[in-house]
Amino acid sequence: MQVSVETTTGLERQMTITVPAEQIDQDVDKLVQQQAKTRRMDGFRPGKVPPKVIKRMYGDAIRYDVLNRVVQESFYKAVQQEELQPAGGPSIDLKNDKEGEDLQFVATFEVYPQVELADFSGAEIEKQSATVKDEDIDQMIDTLRKQQASWAEVDRAAEDGDRVKIDFEGFIDGEAFEGGKAEGHDLVLGSNSMIPGFEAGLIGAKPGDELELDVNFPEEYHAENLKGKPAKFKVKVQSVSASELPELNPEFFAKFGIEESELEGFKAEVRKNMERELKHSLKMKLKDQVFNKLVELNAIDVPAALIDDEIDNLRRQAVQQFGGPDSQLDPETLPKEMFSEQAKRRVTVGLLVQEVVKSQDLKADDARVQETIAEMAETYQEPQQVIEWYNGNEQILNQIKSMVLEDQVVDQLLASAKVVEKEVSYEEAIKPAEQANAEQAGE
Repeated sequence: MQVSVETTTGLERQMTITVPAEQIDQDVDKLVQQQAKTRRMDGFRPGKVPPKVIKRMYGDAIRYDVLNRVVQESFYKAVQQEELQPAGGPSIDLKNDKEGEDLQFVATFEVYPQVELADFSGAEIEKQSATVKDEDIDQMIDTLRKQQASWAEVDRAAEDGDRVKIDFEGFIDGEAFEGGKAEGHDLVLGSNSMIPGFEAGLIGAKPGDELELDVNFPEEYHAENLKGKPAKFKVKVQSVSASELPELNPEFFAKFGIEESELEGFKAEVRKNMERELKHSLKMKLKDQVFNKLVELNAIDVPAALIDDEIDNLRRQAVQQFGGPDSQLDPETLPKEMFSEQAKRRVTVGLLVQEVVKSQDLKADDARVQETIAEMAETYQEPQQVIEWYNGNEQILNQIKSMVLEDQVVDQLLASAKVVEKEVSYEEAIKPAEQANAEQAGE
């Protein structure tokens, strides 16, 4: 077998492989002999079919099977011989497959990038810390009550927090625009679900009132034809309803899966859940920071094949998340562009994390694995059963080991970085990093 390798662009390689005709002929003859012993044909006893009959009748199909197998086997032998690491399967172009002549084909594929990690000691990482205070718990319980609130119509002017049922129609330059009309629309004032100025303009309105609201669509509005445009909305208020918060009693507590008869016991359970959420949020924001800095310091080429694979994963996750496990939506109908940036970052992080693991010879710490499993099991009624299930499921256990190994990579990188401690409120701590960054940029 002869092999030559050419670097085309970036991570792409073209490998030309030539396999001697004698090897192909020998493999074809072997398969013909095997089939002569096993095929049943009219007029011949079992195992007594002459090879030349098999070759005459099935020779083309046998040769096709041999060529397919030889192409696969010789490709992987050549990869090992040339010490290459393919990132995905090859594209095969047969150059010559004529009988009696050497088989020649070109395999085009991408390889994993060579990564030399940059020094992480100059990286500055902000490590947030926070605690759950009594006022945070009170605010959370207030939020839970509002989520379970009922509504009762009132005969008074609308106030912030009230729900109004309205008919409305929007106009730009005196012309009604598509999507700007609704009847019997329920709107909670202060929910910020409408464009700026709309909800504020309804405060003080009473049932039966007809108003005209002058507002402006935001510059970043999703509809191109409405961005930044001044608009007039004609609104009729059908009714005003005030929220009635539920009492803090065992019936209310049970709606959240908490079997408590006293408020203090309910608060204790809420605190536990909030502290669990806080710990997870702080951990994920710190990990995101570390990985963002790792990507920033290490500009690497990323194999397109790996990005495409990750896009397919994200498509499937999106279908499951929004359509449920029984969704009939074909993931491939979702545009690749929706996921390309996220997929590239995931693959980049994965490659860099693998390099840290390799360079530091890291292995998942068994004690941390069991600690992680115990924390995950805490949220279930029978934690010990859950722990045993995790430990008995090899696939799930390996996923947890990968999570723990990622955490160890973060610890390793933090040990060499400049870590700046920052105390923040509970509300800020649980806010997603993207939202916090957007709000900070808008200040």
